[in-house]
Amino acid sequence: MTKEERRLLMEQKLVEMKVYENELYSKGIKYAAGIDEVGRGPLAGPVVAAAVILPLDFDVLGINDSKKLSEKKREELFEVIKERAVAYSFGVVDNEVIDEINILEATKKAMKMAVESLEIKPEHLLIDAVKLQDVDLPQTAIIKGDEKSISVAAASILAKVTRDRMMVEYAEEYTHYAFEKNKGYGTKAHYEGIEKAGICPIHRKTFLKKLL
Repeated sequence: MTKEERRLLMEQKLVEMKVYENELYSKGIKYAAGIDEVGRGPLAGPVVAAAVILPLDFDVLGINDSKKLSEKKREELFEVIKERAVAYSFGVVDNEVIDEINILEATKKAMKMAVESLEIKPEHLLIDAVKLQDVDLPQTAIIKGDEKSISVAAASILAKVTRDRMMVEYAEEYTHYAFEKNKGYGTKAHYEGIEKAGICPIHRKTFLKKLL
C-alpha cells in the first residue's frame, strides 16, 4: 500500500469515527465528552478512566482503539490529544477499592471521577459500552466505542498511556513481577514473580483467589 493510499484510508476512518460527534453537533451540542477506561483485566494496579472533549474541527489522523496502536504511536497521539483537546481529565481507582466494590463498579467510579473532573461541563457523554446511572447527563453507550467514536478512542489513548506509565513506575518499587512489560496482566513472568515473592500491595486479591 502506498503512503497516499494509507493516508486516504486514515482520512476515511476519521470521517467514520466522527459520526456520533457530528450527530450531536448537528443538534447544537458543542461539548460531547468521550469516556473510556483501561485496566479491567490486570491482576495488579488501578483501573484508569479518561474523559476528553475534542474541538468540532478535530482532524488528527491515526486515532483508533488504543489496543490497535503501537506504544510509540500511542505516546505521540497522547501529546497531540492533550494539546488539541478542549478539556480532558482522569479518574483512577486503586486495587483496594476494586477488591472492595468489584471491577465493574470500580470502572464506573473511575469514569464518573473523570467526568466530574472535566474543567468544562459536558452536554453529552459518549461512553465505551457502559452507562453511568448516577451521572445526571445525557449519554450514549457505544459497544466497541473505542473503534467507532473519535472521542472515545482519544479517551482510550489517554487512559492507556497514563496507566502504562503508572505501571512502569510501580515496576521500580515492586521489582519481582515485570510490571514494566506486562502492566499488571497475568503473564508467565508475573505469575513466576508471585510464586517467588508473594503478592505486593498493588495486587488485586479478588483476582488471585486461586493463588491465595
